[in-house]
Amino acid sequence: MQDTYNTNWKRNIALFMAGQGVSLFGSMLVHYAVMWHITLKTQSGFMMTLFTAAGALPMFFISPFGGVWADRYNKKYLINIADAVIAAVTLVMALFFSLGYDYAGLLLTCSVMRAFGQGVQTPAVNALIPELVPQEQLTRVNGINGSVQSLVMFASPMAGGALLAVAPVQTLMFLDVITAVIGISILFFFVKTPARIRKSENDKDARLYFHDIREGLAYIGKHSFVKKFIVLSAVFNIMVAPAAILTPLQVTRDFGDGIWRVFGGISFGPEQRLAAVEVVFFIGMMLGGLVIGAWGGFKNKSHSMALSVSLFGLGAVGLGVITNFWAYLACMCLTGLVMSFFNVPVMAVLQTNVDGAYMGRVFSVLTMMSSLMMPLGMVLWGPLGDVVSIDWLLIGTGAFLFLMGFVFVFDKTLLKAGASV
Repeated sequence: MQDTYNTNWKRNIALFMAGQGVSLFGSMLVHYAVMWHITLKTQSGFMMTLFTAAGALPMFFISPFGGVWADRYNKKYLINIADAVIAAVTLVMALFFSLGYDYAGLLLTCSVMRAFGQGVQTPAVNALIPELVPQEQLTRVNGINGSVQSLVMFASPMAGGALLAVAPVQTLMFLDVITAVIGISILFFFVKTPARIRKSENDKDARLYFHDIREGLAYIGKHSFVKKFIVLSAVFNIMVAPAAILTPLQVTRDFGDGIWRVFGGISFGPEQRLAAVEVVFFIGMMLGGLVIGAWGGFKNKSHSMALSVSLFGLGAVGLGVITNFWAYLACMCLTGLVMSFFNVPVMAVLQTNVDGAYMGRVFSVLTMMSSLMMPLGMVLWGPLGDVVSIDWLLIGTGAFLFLMGFVFVFDKTLLKAGASV
C-alpha cells in the first residue's frame, strides 16, 4: 500500500509541475517580449517603473480575494480559470497587434489584466502543493519544482530572443495561448486533487470574503514567524528592485545597442544580450534548485536563507562594478544560483508552519506585499535611475542586502521556524 501511495503522489505532482511548467513557458515568453519591447523602444527608467506597476499593483488588490478563494474552493478549478482568463486577454492583445495597433498603452493594459489572473493563480498553486505532497518531502519537491521552473525560464528568454529577431511580438502572445491550453488540459484531466474540505452555503456571500480576509490577517498578526517574515519580505522586495527590474536597462545603457560579432561572426544584437542575461540567471536558478533539491540545505533552513540573501547582495554589488559583459553574465548566473537557496527553503518553512486552513490567505498576503513593495521600490529606483547611474544603485542596495542576511542567523523566531522543517 505504501509503494502504491508513493507512486500515486509522485505521478500526481509530476503531472502538476509539467502542466504548470508548460503554461509558465508561454507566460514568460510574453513577459520578456513586453519588457524588452518597452526597454529597447524607450530606454527609460520611468517607463520601466510603469511596466513594473502595471504587472504588480493589480496583484496587490486581487491577492487577498485570491487567497480566500484558494482556501474556500477547489484549487484545481481556480488555477485553470485564472489561466484561461490570462490566455483570453493575451489572445485579444495579440489580435490588436496583428491589426497594427502597436502601442505601449496596450502592452501595459495586457500586463494589468494578466496580473489580475496571476494574483488569483499564485496563492492557489502554492496552497495546492502541500495537499499533493507528504510533508517530509516538501523541501525536495519544492527544490525540484524550482529547478523545473528555472529550466522553463532558462528556455523562454532564449526562445523569446530568437523569435523576436524574426517575428513580431504578437507571435509570442499566440504561443502563450497555446501553452495555456496545454497546461489547463493536463491539470483538468490528469491531476487528481483532494476534495475541498470546507463547505458552506454562504460561500457566495460577499461579506464573508472580507470576514475571511480579516480572519487571515488576524492569524498572521498572532503568528510571530509569519508576521516577521512578511516584513522582511517587504524590505527585501524594495531593495532587490534594481537588480530585478533595472538590469535590462543597465545592459542596454552600459553595453550599447549595436550588433556584436561573436563566436566566428555570429550576430549578437541588443535583444540577444538581454536574452543572454535572463538565460544565465535562470541557468543559475536551475543549478541552485538541483543543488538544494539534492542537498536539502542546512539543517536549519533559516541558515540557508541567510546565505542566499547575503550572497545575492554581493552579487548585486558585482553587477554594479563589473564592466566586462562576459564577467557580468557569470555574476548574473551566480546570483540566480543563490536565489534558489532562498526560495526553496522559504516555501518549505511556510508550508510547514502555517495552518492548512489559512494557507491560501497567507500566501495571498505574501503575494500582495511583494506586488506592492516592488512597484514602491521602482517609484524610487526607476526615476532615480534616469539621473543616477544604475551601477551605483546596485552597489548600494547590494550592500544593504548583504547585511540583511545576518538577520536570518541571529533572529530567534526565524531560527525556530527554520528548525521545524
